[in-house]
Amino acid sequence: MQVKTAKSAGFCFGVQRAVDTVYEQADAGYKPIYTYGPIIHNEVVVRDLEEKGVHVLNSREELEQLAEGTVIIRSHGVGKEIYDLIQDKGLICVDATCPFVKKIHRIVEKESAAGRHIIIIGNDRHPEVEGIKGWCHSPATVIENAQQAETIGISEGTPVCIVSQTTFNYKKFQDLVEILDKKRYDRLVVNTICNATEERQTEARQIAGEADAMIVIGGSHSSNTQKLFEICKKECADTFYIQTVHDLNLEVLRSTGLVGITAGASTPKKIIEEVQKHVADLSFEQMLEDSLKTIRTGEIVEGTVIDVKEDEIILNIGYKSDGIVSRSEYTNVPNADLTAMVHVGDTMEVKVLKVNDGEGQVQLSYRRVAAERGSKRLEEAFENKEVLKAKVSQVLDGGLSVVVDETRIFIPASLVSDTYEKNLGKYADQEIEFVITEFNPKRRRIIGDRRQLLVAKKAEMQKELFARIHEGDVVEGTVKNVTDFGAFIDLGGADGLLHISEMSWGRVEHPKKLFKVGDKVKVLIKEIKDSKIALSMKFEDSNPWLTADEKYAVGNVVEGIVARMTDFGAFVELEPGVDALLHVSQISKEHVDKPSDVLKIGQVITAKVVDFNGEDRKISLSMKALENNEAESDQEEETEE
Repeated sequence: MQVKTAKSAGFCFGVQRAVDTVYEQADAGYKPIYTYGPIIHNEVVVRDLEEKGVHVLNSREELEQLAEGTVIIRSHGVGKEIYDLIQDKGLICVDATCPFVKKIHRIVEKESAAGRHIIIIGNDRHPEVEGIKGWCHSPATVIENAQQAETIGISEGTPVCIVSQTTFNYKKFQDLVEILDKKRYDRLVVNTICNATEERQTEARQIAGEADAMIVIGGSHSSNTQKLFEICKKECADTFYIQTVHDLNLEVLRSTGLVGITAGASTPKKIIEEVQKHVADLSFEQMLEDSLKTIRTGEIVEGTVIDVKEDEIILNIGYKSDGIVSRSEYTNVPNADLTAMVHVGDTMEVKVLKVNDGEGQVQLSYRRVAAERGSKRLEEAFENKEVLKAKVSQVLDGGLSVVVDETRIFIPASLVSDTYEKNLGKYADQEIEFVITEFNPKRRRIIGDRRQLLVAKKAEMQKELFARIHEGDVVEGTVKNVTDFGAFIDLGGADGLLHISEMSWGRVEHPKKLFKVGDKVKVLIKEIKDSKIALSMKFEDSNPWLTADEKYAVGNVVEGIVARMTDFGAFVELEPGVDALLHVSQISKEHVDKPSDVLKIGQVITAKVVDFNGEDRKISLSMKALENNEAESDQEEETEE
């Protein structure tokens, strides 16, 4: 086996610059640090940064919640309104936008200001394209395929400027521009595809054309890696898309002549090197095996058991050398005691795995003969999409192994669950259900999928849940995750968001002070919008404003806690959910410049209610009024004397 790795594989300049920027900020100790969207489409890098305290903002709404911190713009770039929002909120902005993407921003800003309609060739949902649209002075048009180009709704003669997503396929870009040329626009075409992208795609196409198998490494959400996979798949049928070495089933590469390796712009060098090492180790192992093989390898022979040990069986197969069946080649049950399963004198049919030069012993397999006989059963299960059930016999780095009819079935980690599973060890010895999605016994590749069963089950549960619940219902759920802005509640089929502002009628300092994962909670369904459910714990019967008109009627003397202060006054919490304003002019008869001169946060004060507006939920207090009352009382006492 030969291995050929593309020189252009891995981080491009823009991605490397962005990743380095985030690590520099994290190592410098600046906290809190956020990236607007994942810094790159690679889960390994994103998880590593999370461990270093770098949080991902997934939406503008999450950005709006921030009060402080550093926000790093990823290499994809963002629209102008995001920069403006960061500046308006007084946050620190570190711009790691790729220079090539920055160039596109300047082009569309200038040309759209000059009156040209901007046409972007790319994926409308890709964050880079969303950012480019944010620099246009008028709505831009995004096209990705020939049909969209043919039916584009722009009038003939319109001045247009055509740009491209940096990772778009260059040939496809040219084809779409040719279609647009027929529209007779007053056009300006700027090829904004990154040179690194063109080089990576060209080299990948060349290697895939030579290779017997091709490995493409990159994040599952990486646009440029997906395009690489499509290019390689056209040239090489056995092309495999993996995120890390754990997703690679090395068994499919055995007996392969040339293996090609390439990687997307979001793939770290370390991950590429791990894949190279594993494939190289397989190549060495294969050469070693080849040196031992003879023409008798693969033959089915019958033997008689002449000795049994705990971990191996010795057979007389009629040759000069005895045959050995190891524990793993007799059964798929780990650590099985063969002395309890086989006895001297038993006969069995076995397959010759390796034959030596006559001085050693012959390696045999009973399990593979049984597996071949059972393969018909699995083939039928594959064709009929039958749900199988089996116990997990082994937990591997890259997934789970189960055995059906003495045939090992591999379930990759990505197909074990519908969510990321950090620890697969919990599945050891568990009986699980799955379907076979790939059946190739000749290449010893039988792949199981548990994930699609879970997805289907959850979809059914979600359908049942949405048919059952309505806005205004009170339901019970389980806290699934707690974030800075709220908690996600599992309602049994779908998750709902309990925002921090809906957790109490009063102020909540942080959701983690109220909830922990696994807590059972009763919540009110506030809103259902498409598949999103907004929840609340602000139940109307516990609304403190229902009785506020009696408790805080004008003239009542009340106690409260100073919650926060401004230059014009202090806000006093009378009870959770009911705040009142103590204006600076009502603090004392003496002149008070600022509330903080005489009051402290957390201080308990006594004041008189001087105004109550239940409709607007506003209450005004006065400490000065109490001083006036005391003065009048003192004056009355003096008069009586």
